[in-house]
Amino acid sequence: MDCADPARLARFWADVLGGTPQRRDDDWHHVDPPGWTRVAFQRVPEGKVVKNRVHLDVAVDDIPEAARQAEALGATRVGEVHVDTAGSFQVLLDPEGNEWCVVTPA
Repeated sequence: MDCADPARLARFWADVLGGTPQRRDDDWHHVDPPGWTRVAFQRVPEGKVVKNRVHLDVAVDDIPEAARQAEALGATRVGEVHVDTAGSFQVLLDPEGNEWCVVTPA
């Protein structure tokens, strides 16, 4: 993920997904969530200006509780829980405004 503060986002996503934030240098950090793929954070000079073209859906057992936990880590809730035939989801923003969701299947 492009970002302004790689260390901060690596800490946030390690808390959300598990794993330990790792530093390559001041401009590049990553986390290796258990049983999943590496998520990397690279400093870029420009800020985020439009909706993400890719975002993470994080499977959880309890959307309201997961959203509360994410907010305690620095996330921002966007709107209400959405429910459709595929399941339920809550849109969140990470500390730099990147959209992601906590989800449960139908």
